[in-house]
Amino acid sequence: MNTTPRIDAQAGGLAARFEATFGAPPHGVWAAPGRVNLIGEHTDYNEGFVLPFAIDKRARTAVRLRGDTLQKGSPHQGALREDTTVRLLSTSGGQVLVLADAAKLTPGAVKSWAKYPLGVVWALQQHGIQVPGFDLLLDSDVPLGAGLSSSHAIECAVITALNDLTGAGLTAEEMVRLTQHAENAFVGAPTGIMDQSASLRGALGHAVFLDCRDQTVQLVPFAAQEAGLVLLVIDTKVSHSHADGGYASRRASCELGAETLGVKALRDVAIGELEKARELLDPVTFRRVRHVVTENERVLQTVDMLRSQGPAHIGGLLDASHASMRDDFEISCPELDLAVDTARGNGAIGARMTGGGFGGSAIALTPVQHEQQVRDAVVRAFADAGHTAPDIFTVTPAAGAERIL
Repeated sequence: MNTTPRIDAQAGGLAARFEATFGAPPHGVWAAPGRVNLIGEHTDYNEGFVLPFAIDKRARTAVRLRGDTLQKGSPHQGALREDTTVRLLSTSGGQVLVLADAAKLTPGAVKSWAKYPLGVVWALQQHGIQVPGFDLLLDSDVPLGAGLSSSHAIECAVITALNDLTGAGLTAEEMVRLTQHAENAFVGAPTGIMDQSASLRGALGHAVFLDCRDQTVQLVPFAAQEAGLVLLVIDTKVSHSHADGGYASRRASCELGAETLGVKALRDVAIGELEKARELLDPVTFRRVRHVVTENERVLQTVDMLRSQGPAHIGGLLDASHASMRDDFEISCPELDLAVDTARGNGAIGARMTGGGFGGSAIALTPVQHEQQVRDAVVRAFADAGHTAPDIFTVTPAAGAERIL
């Protein structure tokens, strides 16, 4: 997380739009990126390893605390006005102003996009941090429903802003846990800590190697451009939701597997113990467990490969990850499989679905000279199959959450 304001070409425009909407300038503008997970899917809530990176698409929030003065200890000294009204507006979604009372938030009661910023407010209050009323204008270029963590980008931008404005003094690790609590208990999505960690702790040119058991982070260089590669994101336009039954049932299977095997989490199961696990688990639960155990190993191998030989050598690990998610965890879909197979057949050195599954995006690590061939082939394959045309774009490792104005 970057605490020094950095120039952002869109921050000034958002601030001006905020003032025109709410009648006063914001106290600042904050941004947090979406993320791509390079490898390590559904390992986070099993206390395992993941390797995401923050991307160059992000949510931006202009925020002003209501009343004439702000909380003592904040960058704007003064006594707190007792005004708990929250006004939320997004630059998309029909310009509907959402009104709420920060002192009367109830989990599950908010159904629109506002559940993400309001969930953060609720989680902060649960943590003992008083949050006054505020006005917020949101703008985001993180694609919705694409598996790039658009919702977590909003949450991370909001918590970064409120942490600054209230003088709460939260660390990045604490903000990770609080946004997870907002997702789990307020939004109702049983997610882990990977997305928030990438958004809050990402760094330019690096992937975030995260140990989800103790939140230890190591930054690993991901120099794709220097290696003559691009990372293509293929948004299949198949919408998904982390709060649906598919995600929850996979998590329940993992918890059942850990309990049956007598371990705290599937992180504690070694690959050599899988044959014994096969004897103790029903076939479906075993496949779920096998995915998590082997995926953890693939993350570790990818980190080692990036450090020792570079990104041109991780293609086989990406391919194996997708096969495991398709066959063992069963979270892929025909569009994702078509994107992966077509990309691999047209020059990509490795490809996999990314994100929670059941839709969203695939990634394809591709030599620059084959980029257009892969793009054209995927578009053609989707058209031939009668699927909605995919959105295809490149991403690069970007900075984490920060104040930008």
